[in-house]
Amino acid sequence: MPSFEFAHRSYDEMLHPAHERPSIVVMGVSGAGKTTTGILIADVLGVEFVDADSLHPQANRLKMAGGEPLTDEDRWPWLDEVGRAMALSANVGIVMACSALKRSYRDAIVRLAPSVQFVHLHAPTQLLAARVEQRAGHFMPSRLLASQLDALEVLASEECGVEVSVDGPIGDVVARAIAALESLAPHRRGPVGAR
Repeated sequence: MPSFEFAHRSYDEMLHPAHERPSIVVMGVSGAGKTTTGILIADVLGVEFVDADSLHPQANRLKMAGGEPLTDEDRWPWLDEVGRAMALSANVGIVMACSALKRSYRDAIVRLAPSVQFVHLHAPTQLLAARVEQRAGHFMPSRLLASQLDALEVLASEECGVEVSVDGPIGDVVARAIAALESLAPHRRGPVGAR
C-alpha cells in the first residue's frame, strides 16, 4: 500500500529524530477497533504492538467478564503497567491499544511515558454496539459499552493526540490516523509537558 509507505517515512522524518521512535496509544471504547487499527499502525511504522488488555490482572478480567465495571482503584495499577510498558519501549517504539477513556487515565500514562501520543478512534454508538455483540470469547460484555461511553472524556486541546473516525475501510482509517499524527509534528517534537 504505497500511501502507507509514504506516511511511514513522513511520520518518522517529521515527528521523531533518529534516536526516538513513535509511542502511540490507540484509545477509545470497546468496539472502536483499537486492536485491529493498532496492529496495522504498528506494522506500518515498524514497531511493536501491545494490547493493554493483556496487562490487566486476573481480578480485573474476572470482574469485567462478570459484567461489573472496573473502579478507578482497579484501574490505577493497570494504568501504571501501561505507562511502564510505554516508557520501556520509548527508544524502540510501540503502539498500545488501551481504552484510556478519562483524562486522568491518560495523564497517569503520560506521567510515566511523557512522549506518548493518543489516537482516539471515534465511531457511532450503533456501530460500536454491533461490533461488540459480534465478538466471541472477549471478556468485555456488550452491556458494559454504555458505562464506557458515559465515562469517555474526549481529548482536550492541550493533550497530544488526534481523533480519527473509523468510518470506511480499515486501510483508510490507518492512513487517516498516521496523517493526523503527522499534523502534530510541528507542535509536538519534544516530550509532552506537565499537565
